[in-house]
Amino acid sequence: MAPDREAALSATFAALADPTRRAMLARLTSGEHTVTELAAPFSMSLPAITKHLAVLERAGLISRRRQAQTRPCKLEPAPLAEAARWLEHHRAFWAGQLDQLEEFLAETAPRP
Repeated sequence: MAPDREAALSATFAALADPTRRAMLARLTSGEHTVTELAAPFSMSLPAITKHLAVLERAGLISRRRQAQTRPCKLEPAPLAEAARWLEHHRAFWAGQLDQLEEFLAETAPRP
């Protein structure tokens, strides 16, 4: 994997490691939300929410724009799709490994 893609994938997984950020992304699946709307369900300060959003934005998982005095946030699905491809590749590899192990065990198991 190219270094840029590797760094982007690492940033995506690092951003997804936090449950607050995952919850924010889940809310954004229904459409754009302002920072205030995203902060509503959490009992944390607005600066803490802003830090979470900055991590998501650096990972490319969200984009923000200015609209009058608000900053609507929008989900950017491309990094999630790349992470899903990476996970699927590794899932398929390990599923194949487990299938081979199962075949080996079936062949070498003592017969009654």
